[in-house]
Amino acid sequence: MRKFQVVVNGNSYEVDVEEIGAGQSVAPVIASAPKKAIAAPAAPAPKAPAAAVAGTKVVAPMPGKIVDIKVTQGQAVKEGDLVAVLEAMKMENEIFASASGKVAAIVAQKGAAVEANDVIITIA
Repeated sequence: MRKFQVVVNGNSYEVDVEEIGAGQSVAPVIASAPKKAIAAPAAPAPKAPAAAVAGTKVVAPMPGKIVDIKVTQGQAVKEGDLVAVLEAMKMENEIFASASGKVAAIVAQKGAAVEANDVIITIA
């Protein structure tokens, strides 16, 4: 077995390829013009850190777009209160407060695209 690294659609895979022994037929390889090298995708640029606010962070459970923020900064919330609405895969998902307290910071704005585990709000 020989190991190779293959890039498909920007994703890198490590593959094992079995060598064919003598006596087995092998299809001829037709040489073609050299192909342009496919570069591995660049690592995404790190997002600018949000203002460091101590407290419980309410994060996006999946990638999507913030449709609405249901709270304002300084507003008192209880654990389980609706704080935001996230659209993912054409469905609106309600995001609830994971702790009781006051909204210390609203990190994601309405219309913003977020990734899984991006902070939406912080509760202090």
